[in-house]
Amino acid sequence: MKRYFLVILMILAVAGFAAAQIQAPTSDVLGAHLNYGRGCAGCHAPHSGAYGNGAAKTADATAGDTALWGQDVGSLYSKPLTFGNKTLETLPASMTATTPDVSGLLTCLSCHDGNYAVGAMMHDAVYEALPSTYGTYNTIPTLLGNDPTGAANGYLNDHPVGLNATVSCGGAHNWDCTETNGVIYMNGANSSQFVQNYGFFVSLSTYNNTAVVTCTSCHNQHVMNAVPVTLDGGLGTCGSATGGSRGCSGLPSGVYASMFFIRAPYNPASVGAGKNQTAQFCRECHGGEANESNGGLTIPTTF
Repeated sequence: MKRYFLVILMILAVAGFAAAQIQAPTSDVLGAHLNYGRGCAGCHAPHSGAYGNGAAKTADATAGDTALWGQDVGSLYSKPLTFGNKTLETLPASMTATTPDVSGLLTCLSCHDGNYAVGAMMHDAVYEALPSTYGTYNTIPTLLGNDPTGAANGYLNDHPVGLNATVSCGGAHNWDCTETNGVIYMNGANSSQFVQNYGFFVSLSTYNNTAVVTCTSCHNQHVMNAVPVTLDGGLGTCGSATGGSRGCSGLPSGVYASMFFIRAPYNPASVGAGKNQTAQFCRECHGGEANESNGGLTIPTTF
C-alpha cells in the first residue's frame, strides 16, 4: 500500500512539474507587432504597399508586390552586410528576388535596421521595457546595424544572418546531425537526445542546397510571447524542413512562454539555479556547447 501511494505521489510530482513549464499567453500573441493597434496592416499594406501606408521614402516600383509589404525597403537594396569580419551578405536588389533573404531578412530590416534604413520605425529601445502607452514614432527597438558606438560599427557585433550564414553538421561545435540538400536532420545519438530534452524549433532556410540562418530562423514575427508544442517522440525526425513546427520536441504538449518573438520555449525572466531553457535555445544550432555533446545525455531542460 505504501509503495502504491509513493508511485501516485511521484506521478503527481512529475505532472505538477510539467504544468509549471506551460504558460498560456495573457496578452495578444502579436505583441509588439500590433504596431500600437494598427495590427497586420502595419507591415502588410492591403493597398499600394509602402505608398499606401505612407511609409515610402525611396522610389520603389515593387513596393507591396511581395506579401503586400508596406514598409520602405528601398534604402536596403543591394547593401553589403559584414558580420564579425567573417560573413558577408549582400541584400537582394528587389523584393521580387527569389532568395530566402527577401522574406527572412530584407523585410525584417525595413523596420529593424538602424544603419541604412534609418527612417524606419525601430530605434534604440527594448519593447518589453516600454510603458503600455508607447506608440510614439521612432521609439521601438533597433536590433541590427547600429548601437551606441555609432552606425559605422554596422553589423560587426550582430549574429550572422544571410545566404552565407550556414549551418552544418559534425566538427567540434556542431551537432552529430545529417545535412541532406540543405535540410538538417537531428538523427545522431546526441542531437536526437537533445530533441527529446528540448526540441528543434529553428526554421532554417535552404540556399544552394545548404542550410542558412535568416532572422526568421529564430524569430516567428507573428507570435511574440508563446510557442505551441506537441509531444511526438521526435527522435531523428526534426530537421530544418520541419523546424518551428509543433511536432519537434520531447517536451510535454502545451503552450510555452516565450519572449522577443523567439520561436521556441524561451523565458529569460524565469531565473534560478539550474534553469537552462534560454541556453537550450542557442544550443539548437550550437551543438558542441550542449549537455548532450559533453556527456550529459540525461540532463533535462529545466524551466
